[in-house]
Amino acid sequence: MAEINHGKFDYIIVGAGSAGCVLANRLTQNPDVTVLLLEAGAKDDYHWIHIPVGYLYCINNPRTDWQFKTEALSGLNGRSLLYPRGRVLGGSSSINGMIYMRGQDQNYAEWARLTNDHAWDWERCLERFKQFEDYHGDANHWHSTGSEWTVSQQRLRWEILEEFKDAAIEAGIPQTNDFNRGNNWGVGYFDVNQRNGLRLNASKAFLKKASGRPNLRIITGALVKKLQVDLSTRTCSAVSFLSGGQQHVASVGHEALLCAGAIGSVQILERSGIGQGPLLQNMGIPVVSHLSGVGENLQDHLQLRMVYQVTGIKTLNTQIRSLFGKVQIGLQYLLNRSGPMSMAPSQLGAFAFSSAHYQLPNLQYHVQPLSLDKFGEDLHSFNAFTASVCNLQPSSRGSVHIVSADTHIPPRIDPNYLATAEDQQVALDAMRLTRKIVSQPSLKPYSPIEYKPGAHLVNDDELRHAAGEIGTTIFHPVGTCKMGSLSDPRAVLDSQMRVIGVKGLRVVDASAMPTITSGNTAAPTMMLAIRAAELLMS
Repeated sequence: MAEINHGKFDYIIVGAGSAGCVLANRLTQNPDVTVLLLEAGAKDDYHWIHIPVGYLYCINNPRTDWQFKTEALSGLNGRSLLYPRGRVLGGSSSINGMIYMRGQDQNYAEWARLTNDHAWDWERCLERFKQFEDYHGDANHWHSTGSEWTVSQQRLRWEILEEFKDAAIEAGIPQTNDFNRGNNWGVGYFDVNQRNGLRLNASKAFLKKASGRPNLRIITGALVKKLQVDLSTRTCSAVSFLSGGQQHVASVGHEALLCAGAIGSVQILERSGIGQGPLLQNMGIPVVSHLSGVGENLQDHLQLRMVYQVTGIKTLNTQIRSLFGKVQIGLQYLLNRSGPMSMAPSQLGAFAFSSAHYQLPNLQYHVQPLSLDKFGEDLHSFNAFTASVCNLQPSSRGSVHIVSADTHIPPRIDPNYLATAEDQQVALDAMRLTRKIVSQPSLKPYSPIEYKPGAHLVNDDELRHAAGEIGTTIFHPVGTCKMGSLSDPRAVLDSQMRVIGVKGLRVVDASAMPTITSGNTAAPTMMLAIRAAELLMS
């Protein structure tokens, strides 16, 4: 088959997700720079991407999702999970929960320590967050206005969420109206990335304007096979990809920028011969650069979804089951872009301590006025709410690796949840804290009954097994191509996100994070791209 040559570009960006869209926007602001942006998925013209509740129809949909699955996981009692990753312009920002969360200041202090680079200190990262932010309030030390990434208040309230918030306060968690000032302890409503009741994805925010620039070319449906590396100079020289049933190649002028995410970037590196030598050799892939950390250090937030049946108060479970309720929901959105169709998957949040052992909040709650047995199934027929709680800084580490050089075969994903005694203890303490919150006076009038995992489960062994039954991903995989100091044998990238031992190649996405941030990961991923743009444009 003849190979189609697209010529040379100064920068080739692989992946049009949260990081790739930011980079394409920033780099093409210089008219003298040429950029090729490759996205394996389609354009983001699927209507359910833009209606907030449409995430229900985007996850596990081949139109928008890679549809990965994990291995059977011992920490989850042998269960395998769906592992959604966006496959569309905008990447996972087109299917995620739309929550704007930076994490905690100490997350970035830890990055600075692990990379030996003060460019990752909190105050410097804060300035980068502000560079792409359009905050709903006034500009101040913490927030800025007028940039691309709109940060909005939610357009709905539920009485059951107000009562949970009051119960959390009664349990000792203070009220807050801003989780993004460095220490996110408190309970309040999440800010979301929406405009006028519509999802804002990275494509709309960053690519829409940039796509009209003559120095940017975007190719969708482009599945990258491998990076070509000139072995004489150890420099990334070209990117090979499949599109429209044909093979294509584009040459790299300055750098290739991998922005394919914590799963995708690993796959591309390993197919290119960059990774663990023995693993690659077993699949017949010539080893270009042996880096033992590629695909290791996988971190994710495991959420424990506790469900409580209530009486005497409305939830979405029963509203959506009647014709009148459905009509009401549709009219709310049609007329005001509000109501349940404008809902982010989680509306109320809280950050708390699982025990006095921790100096910063180590738990995050996502509270929802609905319940279901598992994602993709119908809501329960009774009124209930879900209080999902996750360990923000898990000590368990997993991995992701290809199992074949074939681009169409999915990788082996093993998040290795609850593998450490510390993570198991945090899970037990988190479930007990949830029970403490639900037992407070504000919720007592509604007679909450623990439907999942069940109030009869009390001792450590019972709760440990229950965590394995109700635990599921909250879609925050990071760390699989981590930055680190050159003395770290597992580092894949240096502190400037350059692949160690290969010139002209960076990884700029959530896989670069050495440790997971304490909260949702979309905004920190964009901040990484702002840092890469600084370095490339300086």
